[in-house]
Amino acid sequence: MAFAKTDDGVNLYYEESGSGQPIIFVHEFAADYRSWELQMRFFSRYFRCITFSARGYLPSDIPTDPAMYSQERAMKDVLAVLDHLQIEKAHIVGLSMGGFASLHIGIHNPHRALSLVIAGCGYGAQPEKKTGFHAEVEAAAKLFEDLGSVEGGKKYTIGPTRVQFQNKDPRGFNEFVNSMSEHPVAGSANTLRGVQKMRPSLWELIDGMKTIQVPTLIITGDEDDPCLEPALLMKRNIPSAGLVVFPNAGHTNNIEDPDLFNSTLSEFYLKVLAGRWSLRDPRSQATGILGFK
Repeated sequence: MAFAKTDDGVNLYYEESGSGQPIIFVHEFAADYRSWELQMRFFSRYFRCITFSARGYLPSDIPTDPAMYSQERAMKDVLAVLDHLQIEKAHIVGLSMGGFASLHIGIHNPHRALSLVIAGCGYGAQPEKKTGFHAEVEAAAKLFEDLGSVEGGKKYTIGPTRVQFQNKDPRGFNEFVNSMSEHPVAGSANTLRGVQKMRPSLWELIDGMKTIQVPTLIITGDEDDPCLEPALLMKRNIPSAGLVVFPNAGHTNNIEDPDLFNSTLSEFYLKVLAGRWSLRDPRSQATGILGFK
């Protein structure tokens, strides 16, 4: 088994396959390194692909100290894996919690990114929903502590932005639920409280978004309601961003609609590698329908 060690002594399990320009896949809260298998198989034909489990997720270490979990640490852990593999720059692909990490790399460490994919990013991001989101996160942490990973995972994975996956692909959804049932309670609770609950709102990051110049693709499902407005916010403020909305789709983009996800990324990378992904033309931001105002 392969591990990368962080600067605070945490071992992060990773897998890699393929050769060429590197892509690193960063998973969401309800998943782990295995959730990127369909992307690893497809993109490793053309790229050097890396997937890893965040701290708190097996086979990585499970720190018991909640202070060892944060949004900044989640970002730095992605870079720790790249450093271990002696990779200076990579295409960063993140979903949900991983999407936040991808965005933060674009803001704070753009020199490490060949491109960014920010998918399903936005839960709890709106300032007016912050108090309610904090309460939900604390309730979810208590859910895992009280019920354990199996029953807690069953309840967590049947949320309003997950039922789309269940309806489309019951077999794949059951595999997803079973994988989450294997997550350690301490890792889930600490991740919820340290990373999810304490991360800054996207609305607090607007100035940082405006500095991003690396090619950026934002993906959201049209039934992933908590992420729709945040996706538009990022599109409007990241100069290099394109936005794709998957139809009749929920939150778990890469495994709910894997063919669409892979083909969307393939077209994005084709443009990036050809040097055809450019910054937004400022003329498109003129006010008024015809731009006369």
